[in-house]
Amino acid sequence: MHKKITPPVSSEKLKRSIKENVKSYSLLLPNLILFIAFSIYPCIWTLKYVFYRYGGIGTGEPKFVGMDNIMRVFRDEVYWKTVKNTFVYAGAKILFVIPLAFLLALFLNKKRRGNGLLQSVIFVPTIMSSAVMGLVFYLLFNVYNGQINNYLMDWNIIKQPINWLGTDNAMKTVIITAVWGGIGNYMVYFIAGLQRISEEALESAKIDGANGMQTLWYITIPMLGPILKIILMLSITAAFNDMSNVMVLTEGGPNYSTMVMSLYGYQFFFPISAGSIVTSQYGYGAAVSTVSAAIAGAVTIIYLFVSKKLDEVY
Repeated sequence: MHKKITPPVSSEKLKRSIKENVKSYSLLLPNLILFIAFSIYPCIWTLKYVFYRYGGIGTGEPKFVGMDNIMRVFRDEVYWKTVKNTFVYAGAKILFVIPLAFLLALFLNKKRRGNGLLQSVIFVPTIMSSAVMGLVFYLLFNVYNGQINNYLMDWNIIKQPINWLGTDNAMKTVIITAVWGGIGNYMVYFIAGLQRISEEALESAKIDGANGMQTLWYITIPMLGPILKIILMLSITAAFNDMSNVMVLTEGGPNYSTMVMSLYGYQFFFPISAGSIVTSQYGYGAAVSTVSAAIAGAVTIIYLFVSKKLDEVY
């Protein structure tokens, strides 16, 4: 047998190829530089300090401690409480946001007067500043003069004010705020998916005698499968990385009842007023952030694996 020999690429052809693609490379270069500067480098910096004890500028040189920071994370009871809080927060947020966004999308996808305005109003919280949103809900749920308690007492639903930001209710309040802030974003995704469903498919189902619920269950939802997978992926990653909502509303308190993984790691770099951390601990903060990223990554991988297996089955 004669082995086929691939002729070498001529230098002229290589130069021509580079010249043809130089415009594309030049357009990608600014994004690549920003990606390296603000994503790759911080990750490398964080991973480096996992193995050091370091309190930041002015605290002396970093001291190499090996795996001590990682072992401290596994012994930290407060951290594992924040892991539990994160799963509760993420699970509840996803459980409420996605069905409500889907129902709103079904209602607002119809061609009726005023629907465009309603879509805009519901979407506004998505682009609102977390600081403003947290302040608004803090004032609404304030135990003494908050409007929620005032309305409930005026309507004789409660006899005395409820401490919405207390230990027993703080997580519920944070979840309500997160649902209000995120529902508009996923509603837009669902509307985009609904508008891609052909009218012929819906008409065919109607001709075959399917009622509205049957059409929804057997036609609409299955055809939303691709966009639903994207929505679930985005909602999982967003819920595990969401800390601004918690930080503004409760700062993780009271007694760490609303503290989530990302905020717990953040406070070791930038101590917050409600936390017990009064000085920066970059090394331990890096270890907490690394373990948290590993947990979030594991959840994402499990979701992708299950999603792929479901695609194979169906």
